[in-house]
Amino acid sequence: MTAGGLKSLLKKGLGDMAFNTGGGAINWFPGHMAAATRAILSRLKLSDLVIEVRDARIPLSSANANLQPHLSSKRRVIALNKKDLANPNIMHKWTSYFDSCKQVCFPINAHSRSSVMKLLELVEFKLKEVISKEPTLLVMVVGVPNVGKSCLINNIHQIAKSRFPVQGKSNKRATVGPLPGVTQDIAGFKIAHKPSIYVLDTPGVLVPSISDIETGLKLALAGSVKDSVVGEERIAQYLLAVLNTRGTPLHWKHLNNRRMDGIEYEVEENHEYSLKNLKRKRKNLPNRSDLVYVEDIVTEVQRALYSTLTEFDGNVEDENDLECLIDQQFGALQKALKINQKASEARLMVSKKFLTLFRNGKLGPFILDDVPDVIPVS
Repeated sequence: MTAGGLKSLLKKGLGDMAFNTGGGAINWFPGHMAAATRAILSRLKLSDLVIEVRDARIPLSSANANLQPHLSSKRRVIALNKKDLANPNIMHKWTSYFDSCKQVCFPINAHSRSSVMKLLELVEFKLKEVISKEPTLLVMVVGVPNVGKSCLINNIHQIAKSRFPVQGKSNKRATVGPLPGVTQDIAGFKIAHKPSIYVLDTPGVLVPSISDIETGLKLALAGSVKDSVVGEERIAQYLLAVLNTRGTPLHWKHLNNRRMDGIEYEVEENHEYSLKNLKRKRKNLPNRSDLVYVEDIVTEVQRALYSTLTEFDGNVEDENDLECLIDQQFGALQKALKINQKASEARLMVSKKFLTLFRNGKLGPFILDDVPDVIPVS
């Protein structure tokens, strides 16, 4: 499906998105973001290097457009975080793209110590020419909400403590939370002596206006915009539109019969999982039965989307037909996820669980942005 066709569907089926400061009652650009943006710009002048963290699933959509002119003149490393959730078959195309734009790009997993250590080695290499001139260096970490900045900061700090003597209060950790906007102040961490290197963590800030509907939906799908701003059902509709127009469920055919022979979970067991992170509500460690339980849910979801798409006799390139298919898929997903609520409540529950599976990588690795055909002039 063409990009224009998908945009037509978004406007027709999902409605115009009010991703701007005049979006009625929706206040998705809170006051702390405006104040944080001003603070970031003032400190940016003093920084020797910037680590711009982006979501590897949306390498372009997760860039703060308003900061780009200021970042382009700085030593910068674009860290594409959550690479474990991004399609590895496409990732090399993105690194090549950024390389052709003369921008240093480095895919990372902020939860992996070895991955973060490699990023630090790259940062130190980029700072080499400055180290001989300056006794104190400042590295600034920036990015939109929920791309993993605080997790990266915490891992950098733990690595630094094991490598360098660290003074007193610098042992504080950055606040980490599942919702965008948790870090609402700029905190500094001293990570090294001789030379003294400070890392500044900053709040996630978005631009005051996102004119492109699809960019806004991608940010919402990745969790950079709160679900309550856009609505879980609308985000789930967009995800289904993307999967269907790409034909992704057709690639799941070989997964339909993947249940492990001889491993069954007890039906009478009560598996209560948090919708936010797929973790069990009680504190017990997951057992083999739990793992099979989650795996079985994923299999049923993939089978439901595969079946509805293969049995669909319409045209996914037609927005009306695609809308009908998505409606059918909501019904199929309700059965797959064993949701018994009334119709009005079921779609919301389906949307929440479906988005949780995607965001945790259970449906497979994805990159939602397309690599640009035209290479911009640096």
